[in-house]
Amino acid sequence: MPGQSVLQTYRWQVESRLDALLPPSDEPPANLHAAMRYAVLGGGKRLRPLLAMASALAVGSPADSGLDVGCAAELVHCFSLIHDDLPAIDDDDLRRSRPTVHKKFNEAIAVLAGDALFALAFATLGHAGDPDRIARCLSSLSQATGGRGLVGGEVMDVEAEGGPVDIALLETIHSRKTGALISSSCEMGGIAGGGDEMECRTLALFGRELGLAFQIVDDILNETSSSEVLGKAAGTDRDKGKLTYPAAVGLEASKSEAEKALDRALGHLCQLEGETTVLEEIARACVVRDS
Repeated sequence: MPGQSVLQTYRWQVESRLDALLPPSDEPPANLHAAMRYAVLGGGKRLRPLLAMASALAVGSPADSGLDVGCAAELVHCFSLIHDDLPAIDDDDLRRSRPTVHKKFNEAIAVLAGDALFALAFATLGHAGDPDRIARCLSSLSQATGGRGLVGGEVMDVEAEGGPVDIALLETIHSRKTGALISSSCEMGGIAGGGDEMECRTLALFGRELGLAFQIVDDILNETSSSEVLGKAAGTDRDKGKLTYPAAVGLEASKSEAEKALDRALGHLCQLEGETTVLEEIARACVVRDS
C-alpha cells in the first residue's frame, strides 16, 4: 500500500493547481473572485482530483496527467456545494467549519460564484491535452453534471423530502447526486492517462460504486456525528425528512450496504492490470472516516 506521503504529494499538487486556475481575488469583479477562492480553497478532501490522478496511474501514466481533469471535477463539486447550501435548497450556514458562501458574501454572489466555477471547470478541461481526450472528458463531465447526473439527483433529493421510503429512488438519487461525478472523475483520469475503452469503463464503474459507498457513509455521519467533527450542521437529514439510508434501513444495515458497495468497487479494480493500490487506499478511506 502507498504511504500517506504519496497522497499528500497529490494533494499539494491539487491545491497548487486550483490556486493557479482560480482568478486572483483582487481582479475585477473582486467580490466574485474572492467568493470563488473562498469556496474552493477553504479545505476539503479533494477526493475527485485524487481519484482522477490515481486513475491515470492505474492505466500506466504518471498521476499528474489526471491533475487538470480532476481539478475540473473538483470545481464542479465546489459549485454544487455553494448551490446546495443556499436558502432555496438546504439553507445551511456552515461548510468546512466556516460560514457558507452565501453567509460570508451574500446570496447573489453565491449563486454567481457557483455559476463561474461551473464555467471554469469546462474551461479547464478545454486545455487538458489531446483534443480527442478532451472531447471524451467533456462528454463525461457534462453527462455527470446534468439532469441525468448531479443536478438531476439534487432535484430528486429535494422532491423526495418528507416522502415515503423508496429504496430504488434512494439508490437513484445517490448514484446521480454523488456517484455520477465520482464516476466521471475516475473515467476522466483514465481517459487523460491514455486508457483504452475497457479500462475507462471499468474505472467509471468503480467510481459509481465508490460514490454510493461514500454517500451512504455521509448519510450515516449526518445521523451519528457532530457539527464540530463534520464541519457542517449534523442531524439535518432527519430534521428535513431527507430520504437517506439510515432512515430507510437503519444504521447497522446502512453500514453493511456501504461495505458491500466498497467490495463491488474494489472488485472492478481486479480487472485492471495497472497500479491500483492508490485507488484502493482512497476507496477504503472513503468508508472508514469520521467526517
